[in-house]
Amino acid sequence: MKNITNIQKFSVHDGDGIRTSVFFKGCPLNCEWCHNPETQRYEREIQYDPEKCTGCGACVNACPSNALTLKERKPSVNRKMCTVCGRCETVCPVGIREVIGREYTVKELVKELMKDQIFYEDSGGGVTFSGGEAMTMDLNYLLAVARELHRQEITLTIDTCGYVPYEKFQALLPYVDTFLYDVKVMDPEIHSQYMGVDNELILENLVRLARDGARLYIRIPVIREVNGNEKNMKEIIMFLKKHDIRPPQINLLPYHDTGSGKYPKLDMEYKGTDLHAPDQAEMEEFVRLFQEAGFQNTKIGG
Repeated sequence: MKNITNIQKFSVHDGDGIRTSVFFKGCPLNCEWCHNPETQRYEREIQYDPEKCTGCGACVNACPSNALTLKERKPSVNRKMCTVCGRCETVCPVGIREVIGREYTVKELVKELMKDQIFYEDSGGGVTFSGGEAMTMDLNYLLAVARELHRQEITLTIDTCGYVPYEKFQALLPYVDTFLYDVKVMDPEIHSQYMGVDNELILENLVRLARDGARLYIRIPVIREVNGNEKNMKEIIMFLKKHDIRPPQINLLPYHDTGSGKYPKLDMEYKGTDLHAPDQAEMEEFVRLFQEAGFQNTKIGG
């Protein structure tokens, strides 16, 4: 699987320098605050804006698989019947239907990424694989792209939740300059509650990557009701010190709900309505905890 939802140019928050970020589709976690819900499912899908729909029925009439019906002048999709052929997208008179997910060959993707080579060179940037979870994509595909970027002397960063077999990290490690590694919460039960899986594999992979010499930036999304407390931050610090993990950078990322508006377009429910970011004073206190523990390059934001 290698569906891509977006190739974002001039990214400055996905690693060092100016980067081109590739957002792969599909993730093994189900974080309640996910701001890229279009990358959660692995398969291609249709999204549409129900608020702007006129109820004309053009999409219903054009659907060759009869997956669309009008209910109260709004189209309703049977996702089991939908083949994501894109006919509804092309006939929509107001342009509010869109196929999410496109497959690129290795050659096509590398060609697109190389268009910005001059910006990588001038800024110390490169390419970032993100998602979703890039590491769950087909390994041979990832390796082919990574090797070609390496041959072209383009740095590669991978943004990962860590929930994949370690063998995939091991195979890609020679071609990856930096991993942006998410550490969300240390309590496995809380992790399961808000992410859908526990964190045992995630923490095991973090330790193994550090031992194998990977360059790691630790990224901690901070949500008051989940992990935005002194206890959790101290537990992360203790874990890093216990396993002698010394990341050159730690980013504390305050919760935001800017992706919540995407959920209705995908017939999905946003579950983060009762979540909040810590205030500035709390965030600065978390930074102080890390810095006093020896992690000097800890900052708020990415």
